[in-house]
Amino acid sequence: MPPTAPDRPSAAPTAALGLALAAASRGLAVLPLSRTKLPAIRSPHRDEPRPARRCRGECGRIGHGVHDATTDPGTIRELFAAAPWATGYGIACGRPPHHLVGLDLDVKHDQDGPAALQHLADTHGFQLPPAPTVLTPSGGRHLWLTTPTGTTVPNSVGRLAPGIDVRGTGGYLVGPGSRTTAGTYSFAPDTPQLPAPTVPAPLLALMQPTTSRPAPSGRHPVPASGKQAVGLVRFVLDATPGGKNGTGRNDRLYWAACRAYETADRDADGIAAALIEAAVHTGLPELEARATVTSAARNARRSPA
Repeated sequence: MPPTAPDRPSAAPTAALGLALAAASRGLAVLPLSRTKLPAIRSPHRDEPRPARRCRGECGRIGHGVHDATTDPGTIRELFAAAPWATGYGIACGRPPHHLVGLDLDVKHDQDGPAALQHLADTHGFQLPPAPTVLTPSGGRHLWLTTPTGTTVPNSVGRLAPGIDVRGTGGYLVGPGSRTTAGTYSFAPDTPQLPAPTVPAPLLALMQPTTSRPAPSGRHPVPASGKQAVGLVRFVLDATPGGKNGTGRNDRLYWAACRAYETADRDADGIAAALIEAAVHTGLPELEARATVTSAARNARRSPA
């Protein structure tokens, strides 16, 4: 009986490994990604009761997402050997020597990230320097910028403006050459190379979190789905770490995302982005929030109408 597709050798893992090693040689910490853009290695804690304190690799095992990212060639080969199904690689943001921060500019769901970024530049009086640019399969782009040493930029989804996500410390960018279910990521023609330019000071200030808790209808990019969308975002914002009787942050996010995909139809993805932003605001790691929403979408779409 012939092997199934995931077990059959292919050029994709070899190509992804080569691209990851090349990126690491330029000082970029990398990790293997699956076709879904999520880390290819499953968590070693997946079958354990939910720990009181989240492990970020202190256990010494692999499978901790962006915390696995490294520039060491030997370790990179070990990571890809543990995930032969990987078809891409992620680039950890905020790591020395580049201290990358990525601007993910979407052009889907009636959003125009590039135009929104230009509007921010015009409004706040800064110019966008030529930066390394990666084209995404959906028609968007990732801009690579760098921050001053000692500056931490948090991840955010739509907080700067609808269509603009920020990949900062604790986040990662899909590396150029990676193959995903949506297509292949690639450098834009004639794009500048590393080192990336520094984030303009006004834009850096906008990337920093606000000190007060935002109103869901103001900060989050909630689509025009009325009270339901605002209510779902507020439900996630009101979560507490751990919680009781299934009311923790992750449980609330999953429930809200399921309701969005079951009832919101065309606006579901936009509401989901707002829910992820809300969950990150409560302290849930962005990677976990995105995985939870992806799972909710998958399960909701399998459910009968």
